Amino acid sequence: MTEALYHDDSYLKEFDATITAVNEENHGVVLDRTAFFPGGGGQPADSGTLATDGKTFTVKRVKRISGKLVHLLEGQDSLPEVGSQVHGQLDWHKRYQIMRTHTAMHILCGVIFRDYAASVTGGNMEPLKGRMDFEFETMHRELVDEINAAINTEVVNARPVSWRELPREEAFQIPDLIRTKINLLPEGIKQVRVVEIEGLDIQADGGTHVKNTSEVGQIRVVDYKSKGAINKRIYVELDY
Repeated sequence: MTEALYHDDSYLKEFDATITAVNEENHGVVLDRTAFFPGGGGQPADSGTLATDGKTFTVKRVKRISGKLVHLLEGQDSLPEVGSQVHGQLDWHKRYQIMRTHTAMHILCGVIFRDYAASVTGGNMEPLKGRMDFEFETMHRELVDEINAAINTEVVNARPVSWRELPREEAFQIPDLIRTKINLLPEGIKQVRVVEIEGLDIQADGGTHVKNTSEVGQIRVVDYKSKGAINKRIYVELDY
């Protein structure tokens, strides 16, 4: 099993690892440890490079295939061999933008849950922009403006952001740990990673985040739409 370095340190830009398997069909390799996030929970996968024996491979993305984290490589060059030592480097510019964006989604979710008791029904993100769906019967410009002001107040409040792993039974003692309408956490997961914005939001989450809401920067609600009788979508963007 690959050690998920991104779970402990989302700011890790480079790392050393050993190739433990080669996936010829998908033109990729499996490592004993990685800082590349494989995607999930609406967060896209990381990209970057792997260097070994004087050669550098571009990592298009990381994908979970048959339970393994496969680093998919560009080009048709021969894959490095099992046992090769590699030096991985993330596309940090992209990763940090996603970390800011993912934390912004938690700020939005935390504010709406706190102020309006609305559950999340869906969401997605890419660098510096994302959308999230909530259980609202109605949504109007004045309400959106209130939300916009409240989420940016939480950025200015510079709330610490932390993450930890807990046994499943202990994690589910936390009130409202699952903010989505449907619990998407598989039954087989015994350890639950919990992300907390101090005093605002706490959720089960496997993604990467910044350490303080002040790092997110200004959040702009750029649009909103009705996606059903009790399903409203909010679109946000961040500054570069």
